[in-house]
Amino acid sequence: ELEFDGAYRRFRLMPDDIADHDGRVEFWDRATKTAYAVREVSPHHERPTQMLSALAELIAAVRGKPIRCFGAMDLVLPGDDGRPVRMMQADQSLYLHPERPNLVGPSAMVVGENHYPDVVLEVDRTTDVRRHKLKLYEAWGFPELWVDVPDQSPRPQAEHGTTIYVLEEGAFRIVTASRAFPGWAAADIHVALNEQRLSNRTAAILERIGSTLGEQEGGGPDDHPLLRSQRQQAREEAGVQELEFRVAMVRQMMIARGFEVGVNFPLDQPAFAAASAQALADAAARCESLDGFAAMLRDAASCPKAQRQA
Repeated sequence: ELEFDGAYRRFRLMPDDIADHDGRVEFWDRATKTAYAVREVSPHHERPTQMLSALAELIAAVRGKPIRCFGAMDLVLPGDDGRPVRMMQADQSLYLHPERPNLVGPSAMVVGENHYPDVVLEVDRTTDVRRHKLKLYEAWGFPELWVDVPDQSPRPQAEHGTTIYVLEEGAFRIVTASRAFPGWAAADIHVALNEQRLSNRTAAILERIGSTLGEQEGGGPDDHPLLRSQRQQAREEAGVQELEFRVAMVRQMMIARGFEVGVNFPLDQPAFAAASAQALADAAARCESLDGFAAMLRDAASCPKAQRQA
């Protein structure tokens, strides 16, 4: 039996009107033509759902493959005639593989026909999903449900937190960490959904989860256009810094040996940049002139090629 308490507004909604209804419907039943909607929807209720979408984007960037959140998607149980018998709306629905759902319309998932979301989030600021929708998620076979009681909830502090339910042999079981996002603990999920700005700890957790998913699926940050560009820029900057360090090292060695090293040193930039640190040190210690130094670097660069030709 489903129990909808005073936190919900009950109203009549005819089957022919459900498709055109403008507004959130937590639950609707065709037999009784009854719908329920939350009386109070505050920004504190919406924030965790918005945060999950933003957090998923960060995980997806590190993973190298997209993750999509469909928001308050219609979850529909069809009857024998194909028309909805019951319907409810999740606060947030998340797919790790957006190409799989094959949904009906932009935001409607039909039980028994479409892929289930990998994670469904319910925010219980003033409501209690355990008394109604949790039973349907379990009966309809949803694989993983997160229920978050926000820090801004009027509930007692002891109730604030995230509970993760996973389906095992047709029944929900409470677990301490997500299966869809390996290793993401319920306590850390709650912090991430409720903190005002992304903390270093949460960022590190998201990076770890994204890397784990990427390793499982053969992806990574270089598969994300923005991160690929940033990582390439970082590598180039690191290469410039390394080159500048080597130039300073060789200049000091040459000056210590009495050579007059001008501002244009090194004379052969490509050969200098391609040489190893050991080759640079050997040439600087043994050369008889600046031209000799450049020649030794060119010889060192040509040795592997000559060996391959031999």
